[in-house]
Amino acid sequence: MSRTFKLSVIAAAVMAVAPAAQAFEAGDFILRAGAVHVAPDDSSDAITVGGLPALGTDARVAVDSNTQLGIRATYMFTSNIGLGLLGATPFKHNISGAGDLEAAGKLAETKHLPPTLTLQYFPMHSSSALQPFVGVGVNYTNFFEEKTTGALSGLDIELDDSVGVAAEIGLDYMLSENFGLNAAVWWADIDTTAKVETLDEFDVEIDPMVYMVGFTYKF
Repeated sequence: MSRTFKLSVIAAAVMAVAPAAQAFEAGDFILRAGAVHVAPDDSSDAITVGGLPALGTDARVAVDSNTQLGIRATYMFTSNIGLGLLGATPFKHNISGAGDLEAAGKLAETKHLPPTLTLQYFPMHSSSALQPFVGVGVNYTNFFEEKTTGALSGLDIELDDSVGVAAEIGLDYMLSENFGLNAAVWWADIDTTAKVETLDEFDVEIDPMVYMVGFTYKF
């Protein structure tokens, strides 16, 4: 039996099985788990002291990326409409100098939890193994364990929690009745006000793209 023929048989078998894998129906509970990567599209106000640019006219901060374990749950109200919740183990971000402060390196660090609730729409028929979806909702980001390092070491720092709009697009591919693969991308409006001892308060826009790949299990 030729290799080409074997591959053709395998491909035909996959195509035959896939449509039989019932996807989502009303009342289904869908659990997804995998790696979540947060990539900030960050910017900040210029840092001042007493209203003056004492650290440089373009002294700003930047926030780095981080990857953690993500868990997502969706409850299907109908075969097309679901309510999704994103959770994850705490993300840890380094906060570094940018602009005139770039040479200062790491200035602080923080952890955060970003639970995100979205109303999701699944346009495909429930019998399709391939289930793309879009969603829109709200993100709440809780910052904690903030501390300064480097040039700011020893100063108190506090980051305000954030509430903002979130949007997502994703795809499930069901390999069987209950098990499948998943990938999704979010954008979240995350803004915070940084309060650092001896410095004026300044706003930081994080606004990350969030990427997740993992597994799907339907109950």
